Amino acid sequence: MKITMEEAAKKLMAAQRVLITAHVNPDGDAVGASLGLAALLREKGKTATVVLDDKLPRNLAFLPGYDEIRRPDGTPPDVDLLVVLDADPDRVGDALKGISGVPLLNIDHHITNKQTADFYYIENRAATAEMIYDIAEHLASSFPKAMALALYTGLSGDTGSFRFSNTRPSTFRAAARLLEAGAEPHVVSENFEVKPLSVFEGQVAALRTLEMTSGGRVAGLYLDQELTAKLESSEGFIDMIRVIEGVEAAVLIRALEPARCRVSIRSKGLDVTRVATKFGGGGHVRAAGCTLEMPLAEAKRAIQTALDELLASS
Repeated sequence: MKITMEEAAKKLMAAQRVLITAHVNPDGDAVGASLGLAALLREKGKTATVVLDDKLPRNLAFLPGYDEIRRPDGTPPDVDLLVVLDADPDRVGDALKGISGVPLLNIDHHITNKQTADFYYIENRAATAEMIYDIAEHLASSFPKAMALALYTGLSGDTGSFRFSNTRPSTFRAAARLLEAGAEPHVVSENFEVKPLSVFEGQVAALRTLEMTSGGRVAGLYLDQELTAKLESSEGFIDMIRVIEGVEAAVLIRALEPARCRVSIRSKGLDVTRVATKFGGGGHVRAAGCTLEMPLAEAKRAIQTALDELLASS
């Protein structure tokens, strides 16, 4: 059932024990929105637990509550509301495995959301963190600093530090209010920018796989299973090639298993959701992704064919 922001807030307040999760391969928005909502609920006297089924980005370890994020352990928690943020419920790995009979609320800013949850609050906003901010503003007269820092991180992450086209006046208004509540932009940016040497070494290895196709209109990085396993993180890899002159779409494909690949696509204007949704994925007009149950070489061909069709029709 589709619900409004006010109705989502009411459901959150009606619950006492809440499990919060987000998509695998969590980014700044997934983690920031999750921790921000948890901080808000705890401020309201609720029990809030964040469970994420994947390795967490180390550069977000500065966020209050980061060390309390749990991995699924196979034991169904005692909760009365499940909240999935920043993704469809089928993209959270095993975070909800074994849980039944508990209402599921989905809060997401992706236009391709499949709307399969019991209740879903979906809006085309800059970040899911901005939607959690709206809920917080509706429910609270003052914001805890931990919540402000987490939500600002989510906003900053999904807008490219407020550089991307999804940045709107409402985004800046939310950011300003979060600064007033204690968020510190320099703390966020300094931590986002810090990377261990191994990440730079991984970038060098990834760039060796660079292929330019479609007459220079598509740039791609194709990481085999061995390289993918070695990488601590591939965050930011696709942005390195998206800015190449003449490139209209950038692709990063990582082989997770012999016949399973994770695909990320970015563009400067093309609607790349038209590619991602062909393969069961989704996302935004300029940033989308999917998972392909096929070997790397086959995945490359499939995505390239879909991109060529997109370019031809644009």
